[in-house]
Amino acid sequence: MNQADILVLYYSRYGATRDLARLIAEGIESVPGASARLRTVPAISTVCEATEASVPSDGAPYVEYADLTECIGLALGSPTRFGNMAAPMKYFWDGSSAQWLSGALIGKPACVFTSTGSLHGGQESTLLTMMIPLLHHGMIILGLPYSEPDLMSTNSGGSPYGPSHLAHADGRAPISAEEQRLALAQGKRLAQTALKLA
Repeated sequence: MNQADILVLYYSRYGATRDLARLIAEGIESVPGASARLRTVPAISTVCEATEASVPSDGAPYVEYADLTECIGLALGSPTRFGNMAAPMKYFWDGSSAQWLSGALIGKPACVFTSTGSLHGGQESTLLTMMIPLLHHGMIILGLPYSEPDLMSTNSGGSPYGPSHLAHADGRAPISAEEQRLALAQGKRLAQTALKLA
């Protein structure tokens, strides 16, 4: 990673969270001196012997714990699973004890984002519970301020806790213009803060 790389780490089953991640990365890269590093986590299986290929067939490469150490900030995204992050993302964070012990993330800024299939599908609780491991790691949590006018729209995907997207049950709803603007704004805010703190 470069000295000013910001990690955009996500898990996406149908592509909506991945699309939000790309928008946040675009927002990060709109800030001079900042660059985004997109990473994902492999799916997990109830069959312990089953593993994903070591390199994804498409999309972002898999994250390594070194990415946490080397980044100056983090955007964390997961689809909503009953009001919480998806198991593959939780599995990744459950294995980050070495980074916790070394203090690798202390003082770095972070934000969270999510997508879900239903209007009241647990977006805010997912965003809040995704913050918990980040707080344990000593990160500084950034939300979205109400200076973003799209937060006042009842049709927008977002809250002061972070951007979100309503993908509908089939996961195919496009990201709305409001959701796009909020994701871009979150990425920009994260980059500006990370560069100041670095």
